[in-house]
Amino acid sequence: MREYARLWRELIVLCWQRYPGSTAFLIGWHVASTVMFAAVGLTLRALVEATQAGTATAIGVAALGAALVLTLNLGVEHIAYLRTIHLVERISLTEVEPRILRACAELPQVRHLEDPEFLDRVTTLRGQSGAVVDWAWAVLQAVAATIGLLVALAVLGGVNPWLLALLPCAAVQLAMERHGRKKIAEEDLASAEDLRLHRDLYDDICVNPAALKELRVYGAAAQALKLQAEAWERVTRSRARAALIAAGWSSAGWLVFGAGFTLAIFLVTAAGHPGDIILAVSMGVQFRNVVEHALHRSMQVGGYRRLLRPYLWLMEYARTHRDTADAAPPARLRRGIELRNVSFTYPGTTRPVLEDLSVHLPAGAVVAVVGEYGSGKTTLVKLLAKMYAPDSGSILVDDVELSALDTAAWRASMSAAFQDFGRYCTTFQDSVMMGARGDLNSTVRDADAEALVSRLPDGPATELGRRFGGIELSEGQWQKVALARSGARPRPLLFVLDEPTASLDAPSEHAIFSRYARRSRELAALNGAISVIVSHRFSTVADADLILVMAAGKLVESGRHDELLTRNGMYADLYGIHAAAHA
Repeated sequence: MREYARLWRELIVLCWQRYPGSTAFLIGWHVASTVMFAAVGLTLRALVEATQAGTATAIGVAALGAALVLTLNLGVEHIAYLRTIHLVERISLTEVEPRILRACAELPQVRHLEDPEFLDRVTTLRGQSGAVVDWAWAVLQAVAATIGLLVALAVLGGVNPWLLALLPCAAVQLAMERHGRKKIAEEDLASAEDLRLHRDLYDDICVNPAALKELRVYGAAAQALKLQAEAWERVTRSRARAALIAAGWSSAGWLVFGAGFTLAIFLVTAAGHPGDIILAVSMGVQFRNVVEHALHRSMQVGGYRRLLRPYLWLMEYARTHRDTADAAPPARLRRGIELRNVSFTYPGTTRPVLEDLSVHLPAGAVVAVVGEYGSGKTTLVKLLAKMYAPDSGSILVDDVELSALDTAAWRASMSAAFQDFGRYCTTFQDSVMMGARGDLNSTVRDADAEALVSRLPDGPATELGRRFGGIELSEGQWQKVALARSGARPRPLLFVLDEPTASLDAPSEHAIFSRYARRSRELAALNGAISVIVSHRFSTVADADLILVMAAGKLVESGRHDELLTRNGMYADLYGIHAAAHA
């Protein structure tokens, strides 16, 4: 409960800091609302008693008081409702939603993206930041409504003690409602994985051109629709079952409350005075609505816990996984990067992708990594970029542990074109530069993307991607954008090209590698930079200073091209196969 109390205080303080006027108005209204309901009955009883007494002044005062209370109760309540919506929307969009995004985006590694527990909670929170903020005000409204009910019960108890029976009846209703909501929260979390599958399949069927082409060609659209329907059926079935159980508990609670209320009003009517009867009946007419409002906000408080638990879990996850390394990367590499007995297994799997890998990447070297698919080449690159940490062993940069280097600073000192590169729906220029200060023209030239830019209708200012009405590119064109992006940083210490030309034709491949080979040599002379090239095309790696041959997660050979050929090992075999295929 302490963590919920801290979160509530934090959200209310946040509202006060950003919008003090609205926050003060709402808090003041909720305090005043605790007596409004009872005031309606009391002013009406005063009006009946004044009418019985026949005093014109008393009747006028009582009527004016009743009209004023009713106006405040209805008019100000509506204004408060609208102000609450406005405040919740503003705080959720400007404060809470960015916190959720930062918690995901600022994690130093990407291991969490393969953790079902993390993904389930993020799926639950998607588009629900407003509910997190509304929970704080729901708590305040539920407390105010509960106090208002207690005040009303005190007034009704003064009329007839039997009316106090409504208190335990309302308590039973609240407890039974909360029990039902707990079941709904459990089912929401349990069905999050199926919901994510449903949404992913929806994207593949409706908005993902790459997936849709294959679905059409292979006639698999019907199967995808079937899988999507089955996932949605599991979600709706489990959640409908939980909703039905919750409705059962709620209905039973309302039966208890209704029976108690009916009996109490009957007893008051049998023995009461006209003013007391009017008070009891007038409050009784609205009592159900007041209780319903209190229950609704109380249920929301309980129901929102299905979002608060993932939210608090995510904030704690981000806090405990925050990067604590603070060592600065060197301005120039002198010794290079060394991997010592590095082993790594992806989360959720049991087979090591890298196993006891030891190798020294000299400063200023162009290093090529070759091997069959699944040999661990791309994983090696991800470890060098601190996307993952080794399960065992260590990586050293100029004899300093890579894990000790500030992650953001290390990545700021490297540049990369990954095999699974991003396709950013923004302008060409923004997609390439990504905040870098390099020269766009030279960056485009090195990536052999000048012809691409010349064909864009608005040149570098052209919007890319159909999602927001831009120009769609081919796979090879997207890869050139990614390659250009990798060259935007002028002085990286680590320059990574992971299958950089897999989607390009042979002339483009040759031109790009010639230019990037020259750039690698320039960087090596400038600051001792290491260039790592992952490729399955052996024609691109022959000039590397060091070639690493990977197989089943292990380093089986290393050396220069001519050295490896003379050994007649795996590299020679793979090179021979490649040469024969391209003869």
